[in-house]
Amino acid sequence: MNRSKYFEYIDEKIHTLAHRIQTKGKLNILNLHLHSENFYLHFFNLLYGYELINLNSSAQNVEAIDLIDHKNKIIFQVSATCTKQKIESTLSKDIFKKYKDYNFKFISISIDATDLRTKTFSNPHSVSFDPKNDIFDIKTILNYILTKNIKSQRELYEFIKDELGGEVDIIKLDSNLATIINILSLEKWDDSHIDDNSNSFEIERKIQFNELDDAREVIEEFCIYYKKVDEKYTEFDLLGANKSNSVLNSIKKEYRKLKKTDNKDDIFFNTIENIKNKVLISSNLNNIPIDEIELCIDILVVDAFIRCKIFENPKDYKYATT
Repeated sequence: MNRSKYFEYIDEKIHTLAHRIQTKGKLNILNLHLHSENFYLHFFNLLYGYELINLNSSAQNVEAIDLIDHKNKIIFQVSATCTKQKIESTLSKDIFKKYKDYNFKFISISIDATDLRTKTFSNPHSVSFDPKNDIFDIKTILNYILTKNIKSQRELYEFIKDELGGEVDIIKLDSNLATIINILSLEKWDDSHIDDNSNSFEIERKIQFNELDDAREVIEEFCIYYKKVDEKYTEFDLLGANKSNSVLNSIKKEYRKLKKTDNKDDIFFNTIENIKNKVLISSNLNNIPIDEIELCIDILVVDAFIRCKIFENPKDYKYATT
């Protein structure tokens, strides 16, 4: 589902930028603060349809104001400092006398601003400013992106990829997910691996409990390999502590990101898709045909479903026979 793909990518890159801004700020390395002004200028023009320009491009170091949209009469401050004192200090500046008929907005580029939106601010120049609607942070931005149509999300995805994607995309890292896929790809997944250790009645109860209709076929097809996957995890753990746990946790993490989606089948298949994306960018993935990679990922995600790692369990659920 492309909507999920676009949103997850944007989510990851914006959060990564925020984390780097915070970390570098503690080291007094402020280059990302400056670059963020121009990033959010173009980002907000695309996202909200503004016509912002950087005020510092025409007048260096303008106090309190970073971006301005003369057509819509909007002024922005872009800041890594997100406090009541910061905003009140900004609103007290005399420059607001020049822009008294403009609407002031504040962008917190690295810190959650939820608490600030509930506060009352001293506003000596009576500039137009509504904290509830005029303070932006990552959460408000992402919530708005969720409402956009697929075409707009694709445009935002392409913009974020161009602006923030290069450095992370170039560097490929090893992953335990790729290692277990390498191991599973060497196996022959046929009737010889069918076992009786999975409790089909209990698995059916969990499928019904989670209202999985389209995913049922995949789960029923691959749940028969539970014992073989368990054996491979045991072999994998000989390579180091927590190897198999890290794989199951990766699957669970992707599931949690999607958990609020209404359609349970979408959650299941998008979890598979997200795991595939993680595996494909791993540097230690062997040269395996894509259809074999997808087969192994299907088996892994179904196994995680059986093991209680993803989706809710019905009462007294027991996935293995004794």
